[in-house]
Amino acid sequence: MLRLALLTALVMVAFAANSVLNRMALAGSAIGAFEFAAIRLVSGAAILALLVLLRDRNPGALAHGGPIGAAALALYVLGFSIAYLALDAGIGALILFGGVQVTMFAGAVIGGERVPPARVAGAFLALAGLAWLLWPTGVAVPSLLHGGLMALAALGWGLYSLRGRGSRDALGATAGNFLLAAPIALGALLLAPPQDGALTPTPTGIVLALLSGIVTSGLGYALWYRLLPQITASSAALAQLSVPLIAVAGGALLLGEPPTARLWVAAALIIGGIAIGLVGARSAPHAAAAKPARR
Repeated sequence: MLRLALLTALVMVAFAANSVLNRMALAGSAIGAFEFAAIRLVSGAAILALLVLLRDRNPGALAHGGPIGAAALALYVLGFSIAYLALDAGIGALILFGGVQVTMFAGAVIGGERVPPARVAGAFLALAGLAWLLWPTGVAVPSLLHGGLMALAALGWGLYSLRGRGSRDALGATAGNFLLAAPIALGALLLAPPQDGALTPTPTGIVLALLSGIVTSGLGYALWYRLLPQITASSAALAQLSVPLIAVAGGALLLGEPPTARLWVAAALIIGGIAIGLVGARSAPHAAAAKPARR
């Protein structure tokens, strides 16, 4: 049990590290956003494909991805990278995490899933936190453009997660989607309009992108998929509540990005709303089972 808890904590650190690594590379002008995204996807595809081939000895296992999943993954990675041109690591992770939960909530409603009242209340509270964070008043408000790009990234990751719920081979599907998404990022890099003062990727920027792609994305996702069968879905969702807070701490310690009062209020609303939704949804079946039948 202790080993499972430690490995779960390690994965959460890996997820938060994606925000810190991306922000570190872009804030230090070590690499451009499109270059970072392309290297992240290509290197992630390489390590995931290697893991699948070592496991199955069969290239056919890489065919489990699809165009919809790949497009959603590319939207997430590209929006994520471009957003971090202006967003602090913690703010970006908070927008991403809150947006993913709202996207998956909407997907459940559209799919006809019965949604407990607690989850509805929690989703609205999380949405209020996002609105508070991005509402255009005062100097502490994040860039609305880059916040919107991170919201698009959240839409991409939320759709990707919904798409993958029915996958029989999570690792194979993820590897296949990375392989299909990598050319999209390379195409975006080639087609992106030239920027004034365009950056030449430095060795530091390339290393940070490789770390994000191979370690915190590729290996991090692989470890997460291995742990998921051992824990409940609600426990997995609750564990991810820690990701924005870890990213805030990482941004403060490594990037000199101290959290503002506005960020703490938004974090309390978003994480509190998600927790209410998850705990309420988890307890609802027990309450229904305990309710005596009418005669």
